[in-house]
Amino acid sequence: MILDYQEMKLPTGVPRRLRIETVPGKATVCIGVRRGGKSTYLYQVIARLLEQGVARQNILYLNFFDDRLHHLRFGDLGVITDAYYSLYPEKKDVETVHCFFDEIQAAPGWEPFVDRLLRTERCKVHLTGSSAQLLSREIATQMRGRALSWEIFPFSFREYLDYRGIDGDGDLSTKRRLTIVKAFDEYWERGGFPEVAGSSRDLRIRIHQEYFNAVLFRDLVERHDVAHPRAVSDLAHRLVDNAASLYTVNSLTGYLKSLGHKVPKAAVSEYLEWFEDAYFLFTVRIFDASAARRNANPKKVYCIDHALVTSVASGILVNSGHLLENLVFAALRRRYPEIHYHRTRTGREVDFVVPRRGRRPLLVQACESLADPRTRKRETAALAAAMAELECGTATIVTRNERERIEIGAAAIDVVPAWRFLLDTEVNC
Repeated sequence: MILDYQEMKLPTGVPRRLRIETVPGKATVCIGVRRGGKSTYLYQVIARLLEQGVARQNILYLNFFDDRLHHLRFGDLGVITDAYYSLYPEKKDVETVHCFFDEIQAAPGWEPFVDRLLRTERCKVHLTGSSAQLLSREIATQMRGRALSWEIFPFSFREYLDYRGIDGDGDLSTKRRLTIVKAFDEYWERGGFPEVAGSSRDLRIRIHQEYFNAVLFRDLVERHDVAHPRAVSDLAHRLVDNAASLYTVNSLTGYLKSLGHKVPKAAVSEYLEWFEDAYFLFTVRIFDASAARRNANPKKVYCIDHALVTSVASGILVNSGHLLENLVFAALRRRYPEIHYHRTRTGREVDFVVPRRGRRPLLVQACESLADPRTRKRETAALAAAMAELECGTATIVTRNERERIEIGAAAIDVVPAWRFLLDTEVNC
C-alpha cells in the first residue's frame, strides 16, 4: 500500500488559498466538513514537497478509508512505521519522513501513535479528518499540545474564480468585472463544494443531499450512538429550513415533541453542538459581555454552504434574503472564528458583529435591496444605532447588486454588492 500510494498520480485540483503553517514538532491537522477539499489539499502539499526536491520515498501517505487498512482500525498502528522502515531501513533516524494520514479518525487509538511518531521518529506529520471525529479540543487533550489545527472550508468565491480560470485580483476592467459578476451568479447557484462546481442542477442536488445524509448519520448518529436518529434528522431539516433565523432550544424541543419524538432539552442541546462540531450548522449568539445573556437569548443558525440549503430545504421557509445572509456568514466565518448578531437598545437587529482584537468590531448587514424606502430606513437605522452604541465609525450593508456610500453624521455605511464583499473579505483567506 505504501508503494502504491507513492506511485499514485496526485489529483491536486485547484490550489487552495489557505494560510496553513507548519510548526516544528507539531502535527498539522486539517479539519472541516466532509467533501470540503481536505484530501485534495494534502495532495497539493505533497506535490509542493516533490517540486522542492523531496524524494518520493520520503513521503508516507495512507488513507484510512481504504478497505485494505480496515484491520488496523482495532490493531497496532505501529505496523505502519514497521512496514515503512522495512522498505527503507537506511532512512530511519537519518532522513526526515513526511507522513500524511488521511481520515485518520477511522483508526481508534491514533492519538498516541502520532504522538509517539513526533517524539521518537524524524517525522513531519499532516493529518485530516471529518471534523466531528477530529475536533481540535480532542487533539489538544489527547496529544498534549503536539498538534495545531487548521480549518478547511468549501471553495470561497475567490477559489471558485480560480476554478473557473478567472483573475479576481487587482483593479478590474469593465469586461473583467462583468465576467466576475456572471461567475458570482454561478457561485450563487452552485455553492462552494468542489465536487459540484461543474455539475448540473439535478446532479448537484443529489450530491448535496448525499453530503447531508453522510454528515448526519456518519458524523452524528454513528459516532455518538444516537438513540433517536429520526429526531436528529428531523431537527437538521428544521434548522436548514430556518437558515439565518432565530431559534431557542425550547422551541426546537417543542417542535420535535409535536412530531412524536420524546427528546429532552439536554439532548437537543447536544445535537446542536454536534452539528457545529461537524462544520455543518453553526450557531451565532447575541453580542453581549455577559455569557449568561449570550446563552439565554435566542440564537441564529447558519449552514456551511448556502447552495446546500437550497438542495436540502423544503423551500417553504427559506428565501433569497436568508440565502444571502447565509452566504455573508460563510464568508465571514472563513476569516473570523467568532461572530455574533446584535440587538440595539431600541430592539433593532444587526446581522453580524465581528469582534477584532485591538480594533473596533466589524458591523455587517445583509439585505437583498435597499430600493424600498421602508427597507432602507430599517436597515440604516439599525446600523446607525449599533455604530453609536459600539462606537464604530463604519459599517457595511451587503446587497445583491447595489453600491453607494451613506453618510450618517461622522459615520458612514458602505453599501456593496455581494460579489465585491466576498472578494474584499476573502482577500487574505
